[in-house]
Amino acid sequence: MESQGAKSSNELAQDRTNLAVDRTLMAASRSLMAWVRTGLSMIGFGFTIYKFLSSGAGPGWSAQNPEQAGIFLIALGIVSIIFGAIEYTQTVGDLRREYHCKYRKYPLIMAFLVGGLGLSLLIEALINRT
Repeated sequence: MESQGAKSSNELAQDRTNLAVDRTLMAASRSLMAWVRTGLSMIGFGFTIYKFLSSGAGPGWSAQNPEQAGIFLIALGIVSIIFGAIEYTQTVGDLRREYHCKYRKYPLIMAFLVGGLGLSLLIEALINRT
């Protein structure tokens, strides 16, 4: 005899599916934040190289080499964030179509904010090249 609180096997399977979807959404958010962290590191290193090493202090360094390397790293960081955002939206879109789940957009908002910061640094670096 079943008690009133017992769930059917279909309800238990649905619960497990819902938990698996939640875990997948959280994994997608963690992956996006890893992309953002990587992009932010590249942007930070690029801007540091652009600003502080472009003085030509080292032997064999011209001011042009660090500037180009810095701009390249800033651009690469922005591309990294864009790739992460694309991967995240594809994963979340697949889950939404298949399981009609809701998700939080906060990781994507953070990715756009950091990407916008990188873009503004890139524009500043390109405008103020020596």
